[in-house]
Order: sequence, then C-alpha cells, then structure tokens
Amino acid sequence: MDRNPEKDPQDWTTGDEPMTGPQESYLRTLAQEAGEEVPGGLTKVEASQLIDRLQDKTGRGR
Repeated sequence: MDRNPEKDPQDWTTGDEPMTGPQESYLRTLAQEAGEEVPGGLTKVEASQLIDRLQDKTGRGR
C-alpha cells in the first residue's frame, strides 16, 4: 500500500497559488542544466509540471 500516493497537480486545492521558494530554486537549477529559461509568475501547478518536464529532460530527480 502506498502511504504517500501522488496526487495529480490539477487536483491540488492550492495549485493556483504562486510557486513556492523551493520550487523556484529547483526550477532555476533544472532550467540551467536544460538550457532553458524559467517563466515568471508560475503557479504551484505550473511549476510542478515544469519540474517534471525538466527532470525528464535532464534525467535528474527520478
């Protein structure tokens, strides 16, 4: 039994809030490694989705 099931970011009740500091910091690291820019004004959901995409691209965090 998975005690910490992953919840779809679209179902987050706080998903429309601005991304957190840790999300922004990690995104900047991933974006630098991927040769991409981090857009401003991301929500928590958008940041999470971008983190997933950049992790896939860089092979990091999985």
